[in-house]
Amino acid sequence: MKTDIAKEWLSSANLDLENISYIIRVEHLSAIVAFHSHQSIEKSLKALLASKNMKIPKIHSLEKLFKLCEKDFQNIDFDMVDLLDSLYINSRYPSEFGLLPCGKPTLEDAKEFYDFAIMVFDKVCDLLGIDKESLK
Repeated sequence: MKTDIAKEWLSSANLDLENISYIIRVEHLSAIVAFHSHQSIEKSLKALLASKNMKIPKIHSLEKLFKLCEKDFQNIDFDMVDLLDSLYINSRYPSEFGLLPCGKPTLEDAKEFYDFAIMVFDKVCDLLGIDKESLK
């Protein structure tokens, strides 16, 4: 198991979560919450792959990463995964049509993304036996 590399991925995922914790209540930053939620999930899943000595793919698709980790993540909300994947690119570039069919994510959407990212991060830490406090 490549614990050191996995811990580096998780440390970086934790920084995304920490960043979100400062902006989660700011409505006009909801798209940034979506972006950092995606980043945290991506890094958490890559930590899990690293721990299994698997080659880390240079992809950003959460759907593909979850499929690589499907033994550890069953019953995943793939609607949420699809939504985060679709928001990932759009959150990086301005769009006159917004990020969702009804516009940019609401604060409620942002909180759901954040909660999902925390769930994935926590599960990977538990699977790897890594104390979250050691990542700070």
